[in-house]
Amino acid sequence: MKLGAFSISLNVNDIKASKEFYQKLGFKVFGGDISQNWLMLKNESGQIVGLFEGMLEKNTLTFNPGWDQNAENLPAFDDIRELQKSLLDKGLDFVSLVEADSDGPASFVIEDPDGNPILVDQHR
Repeated sequence: MKLGAFSISLNVNDIKASKEFYQKLGFKVFGGDISQNWLMLKNESGQIVGLFEGMLEKNTLTFNPGWDQNAENLPAFDDIRELQKSLLDKGLDFVSLVEADSDGPASFVIEDPDGNPILVDQHR
């Protein structure tokens, strides 16, 4: 199962303060728009942290099918609808689903046994 790029998406109270904090840990902004209250930061080891002010209820594990860790398109990937079908077949419960007969960008959410949200978010 190819889930794509992985990041942690954090629900932050003050995006500017969070940006400054993570920059002190060696993270650099590589995407997003602070005026829209979201930023993507990455460190030299390739770990990605997304900062989202007022957009998420909880901190969320995020996978992006079709992207590598640089948010670059992969030549081949498992479409989100295929991933969803496979996980449904394995008996997982979903918080939100993708329309099975759709195509292109879409997302679904599942939760792990401890209630941690996992967002699978395909951008193409």
